[in-house]
This record gives sequence, structure tokens and C-alpha cells, in this order.
Amino acid sequence: MSGRHARLPDTPHIGVLAMNRTSLVTATLALTTTLLGVGCSKGTPSASPSADDTEVGHIHGLGIDPADDTLYVATHFGLFHVKDDQEPSRVADRFQDTMAFTVVGPGNFLGSGHPDLREDLPSHLGLIESTDAGQTWKPVALQGEADFHILEPAGDVLYAYDATSGRLLRTEDRGTFEAVLTAPLLSVAATETQDQLIATTDQAQLITINPETGETRKLGGPTTTYLDTAPDGTLAGIAPDGTVRISTDDGQSWTEAGSIDGQPAAFTISEQGWYAATETTVFRSTDAGATWARVL
Repeated sequence: MSGRHARLPDTPHIGVLAMNRTSLVTATLALTTTLLGVGCSKGTPSASPSADDTEVGHIHGLGIDPADDTLYVATHFGLFHVKDDQEPSRVADRFQDTMAFTVVGPGNFLGSGHPDLREDLPSHLGLIESTDAGQTWKPVALQGEADFHILEPAGDVLYAYDATSGRLLRTEDRGTFEAVLTAPLLSVAATETQDQLIATTDQAQLITINPETGETRKLGGPTTTYLDTAPDGTLAGIAPDGTVRISTDDGQSWTEAGSIDGQPAAFTISEQGWYAATETTVFRSTDAGATWARVL
């Protein structure tokens, strides 16, 4: 990949979702508003912590590196590596605010966010990639233009939600992008067949998205913030209060599985287990969300 800046097509906003803000109870609205307030309100951290600071800060993303089956935690104050029975360590002494993070192969990470203030880089990193487990990053596309808060791989396709424009984008080469729809989203998950996406809005509502047309449909169901799909195709979601639910019919119906201790900030499922984070704590489940143990 060249790292050149890709230009978004002048595509009209399609599939715009009509929000019904009165459909949620006041408590859920308050929780969601708090959730959205966590992170980067002005584009970059206000200051870099000292070099010996081990504070994780706000957690934005989670991923398991299949190279060694260890956990990486993307935060407001850098990317952290978590090994069993060891203190988390900041990767490469970098305080990069990684707002979106996903693992796409052994030592191969994709991310987005804002740079360490010691680096001479634009405030919006666009799509960035690391092929050495976060030791170094290179620009891939839209540097200085996009601030991705969601990165969802689905086969050969990558879905990326740009918080600066409110658009969900689709790319197959990570260099050119097309707009799928404009809507405020919190999370996106691909279904097992990849013929539709399941997403949550900023009001914690579940919707389906046709990735070809941008058409959306409300699913109803429980209020949900974060989603992911298990290797067996099971869809899992976490509510604003930490309740974990699963669906085996692409979100048509849900069964309560368990609960994490607090309001969720990130969620991912891998072959090594289910991982969920609150603002500063990470939990792991090895029984499909029924019970959770703290790992950070």
C-alpha cells in the first residue's frame, strides 16, 4: 500500500437514518451521552504524559494478535500490550491516541486517531497500519482528513466510520473509499454471510445496513452500544449498563448471557475469547459472555 491520500467520491448522502430520539428512556440517553463524551473532544490529547507514566487512560479498542495470542489495548494514551500475569506495557513509548483499532493478521494492525504530540503529524491520522505489532505505523489513506472511530474488516472489505463527516465508508484496497451511508454510529459488525451489516446508532438503537445500497432498517430489540460477531457466526452485543446478549438470527431476537462490571467502552471477540472494556478496565470471557474475569 502506497500511503497516498485517497479522495472520497462526491457521493450524495445515501441511506440517511431518521432518528427517533424519544424512543429511549432518559437513563439510557444519559449513559450513551457519557459514552460518546469519552475520548477526543478536540482532536488531540491536551498533553503527553511523562515517559514513565503507565496510565492506560480511556480505552478505545481491543485486539488479540494471533502471532502470540496476547491482548493489545488501544487507548487515549497509547497502545498497550497485555501479557498473562504481567503489568501492561506501552508499545514503543508512543502516546498516540488510537481511536479505532483492529487486528487483521499476525502483528498486522489497522488504526486511526491522533498522534503523539511529540510527532509532527496532522491531528487526524486517517487510516494507519502497523506490520510489527504496533512498534511502527505508516499512513495508508486519508491522513489529515479522516478520524475513524470504527474499523470493521469483513473478508476482503474494510468498513470504516469517519467521525469527522459522520460517514460509513467501504474500501477493498484501503486506498479508495466509497460512502455507504451517513448516520451517527457507535459500532458495526458484519454478519456471517457478509450480505448485511448490523450496527448501533448513537442512541444505542440496533439497525441493519445494506452495504451495497446504504439502506437501513431498525431492528428494535434491546438498547445496545457495541457489537461483534463470534467465529461461529453468533452476534453479541453489550448494553449501556454492561449487560451482554447474544443473537443467533442476525439480531432478530436476543438472549441475555451475562454482564460486565460497568459501562462498556470497547468489545471484541476472537478465537482466544471474548474481551470487553469499560473506560479503564478490560474483562475476558471464555464461556461466550456468561462470566467475565478482569485481565487489566
